Amino acid sequence: MLREGQDIIFLAEHPSEVYVGLWFHHVIYDTQRHDNKERSADWARSAARDLGASAESAQRIYDLVMFTRHVAEPVAIDAQVLVDTDLSILGALPARFQEYEAQVRREYGGVPDAMFRSTRAKILKEFLGRPHLYCTAHFRERYEAQARRNLQHSLGYLAGLGAAGVSPGALAG
Repeated sequence: MLREGQDIIFLAEHPSEVYVGLWFHHVIYDTQRHDNKERSADWARSAARDLGASAESAQRIYDLVMFTRHVAEPVAIDAQVLVDTDLSILGALPARFQEYEAQVRREYGGVPDAMFRSTRAKILKEFLGRPHLYCTAHFRERYEAQARRNLQHSLGYLAGLGAAGVSPGALAG
């Protein structure tokens, strides 16, 4: 992900804060909790202050991490760069995206299959329902079409196409 961010970091108003946000956005990750982003953002803000960042900078980092919850479309360029970088995996080549989806399933291995499929499908449909997955023209041009194909494929797989004998790669396009 940091490598992806290098491609558009030049767009950021506060590039170092974007990098800190990227490092910290999953620093706390517990699949049993729903406050991971808040806890990660708190830690990022605290660490930034401990290292001498201004209160304003530390708050911007906190806000950047919170944007990775993906509940609101970012308007400011720093948040757009961070969110696009976070979502870059959606536009990965099909084999890498399938690997990512398998990793997500393993992370939630304790969740019953039917519940996982329905919850994951809801999340992916929310992404597909957006006019654009990516905020920046750079990432939109580079990843948008492939990301939509990947998400459509995953939705088909989650709906049972994979269980019916269609391989995960068959629908990747």
